[in-house]
Amino acid sequence: MSGTFTGGGAWGGGMNPDNLWQAFDQLRSQFEKKVGTRMGRGDVRSAVLSLLAEKPMHGYQIIREIEERSGGSWKPSAGSVYPTLQLLADEGLITAEESNGRKTYALTEEGKAAAEEAGPAPWDTDSTSDGAGSNRGPFGGHNPWDGDLPKAGVALAQAAAQVRRTGTPEQIKEAVTVLEDARRKLYSILAQD
Repeated sequence: MSGTFTGGGAWGGGMNPDNLWQAFDQLRSQFEKKVGTRMGRGDVRSAVLSLLAEKPMHGYQIIREIEERSGGSWKPSAGSVYPTLQLLADEGLITAEESNGRKTYALTEEGKAAAEEAGPAPWDTDSTSDGAGSNRGPFGGHNPWDGDLPKAGVALAQAAAQVRRTGTPEQIKEAVTVLEDARRKLYSILAQD
């Protein structure tokens, strides 16, 4: 996913089951949206330039606008938007002005030209088609929202939600232990060479 899963506090030291269930509800809803694709770095840049061509905005406003304009299928993380803003500032394409504790970003003249050259915004194009009728998208044919992993994630989230609704306190505590173990095992898969 694109970093939109914000249930990090649920996995920390002092486990709070309510945070865990909130995180699972969020995870389930993200998988159930069956979002089209995760956008690449160039798409974040293009999106930021497109939005700032309309009016100055602050970072979280940019994130919300991208999510809204993509119909909820793309919500870039702050970890992708803010570095992009910094890069655009370093390139002289945007300026930042602080007001009420927030930085508002605006295009420079060079930025306006770059926005025009960037073409249509990512949400105004069919990013899953290369124009030849294929459905390759930015993953070269692999869409991370297709296949068994999302289905398994939804099934796991549904089972966890069922335990929350009908389980005893002891069953809920046992479920938390199982889920923490599953999380560790998933990360260990990524850690393998």
